Amino acid sequence: MTQPADADARRAVPPVICYPNETLPVPPLDLYRAARETAVKVDEVFAAPREAATFRVPAGHFFRISSIEGPQVGDLNLWNADDLSERFYSGKSRALHGTHLTTGQRMWSSFPYLRPMATIVDDTLGWYGIDAFGGSVHDVIGTRCDPYTHNLLAGGQYHHCCHSNLTRALADATGMTLAEAEPHVHDVLNVFMCTGFTRDTGQYFMKASPVRPGDYLEFFAEINLLGALSACPGGDCSSEHSSDTAACYPLLIEVFAPGQDVLNGWSSPPINGYDRSHGR
Repeated sequence: MTQPADADARRAVPPVICYPNETLPVPPLDLYRAARETAVKVDEVFAAPREAATFRVPAGHFFRISSIEGPQVGDLNLWNADDLSERFYSGKSRALHGTHLTTGQRMWSSFPYLRPMATIVDDTLGWYGIDAFGGSVHDVIGTRCDPYTHNLLAGGQYHHCCHSNLTRALADATGMTLAEAEPHVHDVLNVFMCTGFTRDTGQYFMKASPVRPGDYLEFFAEINLLGALSACPGGDCSSEHSSDTAACYPLLIEVFAPGQDVLNGWSSPPINGYDRSHGR
């Protein structure tokens, strides 16, 4: 197709940030860090390779996801433990913070709630930044590996992809059937995954994660949480996902309770203040 005469001028128009975030509520990281210093471990859960595990975190507690044996990425879902209709909204979190999350940024919940579910308080991969390929870690741009796309692109039936892992784990945790649980599974925070978009075709890419045993991502629970974490069948996602051949390792989830009274004055954020009248 022939370019118009003003093609270069059109491309040169400067971008505008869709959602300037300077007015977002600022998380009280100093308070959270002081609380973390008093916290004691109260629970731990392992997500086995190519499987998912669920965990619960009361509001005001901390949870940490750690690499413990080898480079491994994980797909994280979060729900309000008291109301599964409130769940992590990756698209809005991406719009508010960017394609990848790190310390001081938040996992926001779905409409009509739209409030912080969890705040990232520590990230040992925060040094990575954005590499020469445009890649970074902990993305909110990928969806999760799933059996439907696998069937579409490659044929066959593969059941240990993250979507199916999360579905089984949620069903087991709640007593729901697989058919009841599956609609609650949602787009994820890809913990430790290194991803971006190619500059020439705009395609979503993955590359070997920089995570190593001892690295972790730690969160403060803003509300009562039910979480599910899948240890992705792609391992470190250096070559493929939905794979029985990639080297895969477990992930550790730990929950920490802060000391008594250290969070005095803190409370869970209220649900979004929009009146839901929608103009009528």
